[in-house]
Amino acid sequence: MHALQQGSLGGYRFQMEGTGDNTTDGTPQDVDGDNGDTFQWTPVAVVQSVAVFCAAGVCEILGGWLVWVAVRGQGGKGNRKPWWYAVLGSLLLITYGFVPCLQPTDSFGRIYAAYGGFFIVLSFLFGWALDGDRPDLGDIVGGIISLVGVCVIMFWPRA
Repeated sequence: MHALQQGSLGGYRFQMEGTGDNTTDGTPQDVDGDNGDTFQWTPVAVVQSVAVFCAAGVCEILGGWLVWVAVRGQGGKGNRKPWWYAVLGSLLLITYGFVPCLQPTDSFGRIYAAYGGFFIVLSFLFGWALDGDRPDLGDIVGGIISLVGVCVIMFWPRA
């Protein structure tokens, strides 16, 4: 027997009686938590997951940058920003702590491991946008490798 429940923000969890593979179409799935709930990736869940990773990256990287330029300065210690940059950055970093909770799956370790790939790419992009530090070929290749790793971590079929 199948039970379908809509999770947060459009994610779906499928729970079946018995054991074994819970899908017949080969769709990537994930067993969440200790209760045996099985998560199946849908287009909506993929878009939600990418959006949450990007939102988390913005909060963490922009928050960290705001604290950085208030404490260390931009381009040198003599070019520090006002104290309220650090306060605003700290608030963004607190927000970052909650954003990953919006992910459609319940696997904490897997979510944070996959987020690392997004963090790498977003760090290069923010460094370029905020400090003019343009990524070189090694950065681009490394970023692509990290995003391939994200896909393996998130979408590998699991029983």
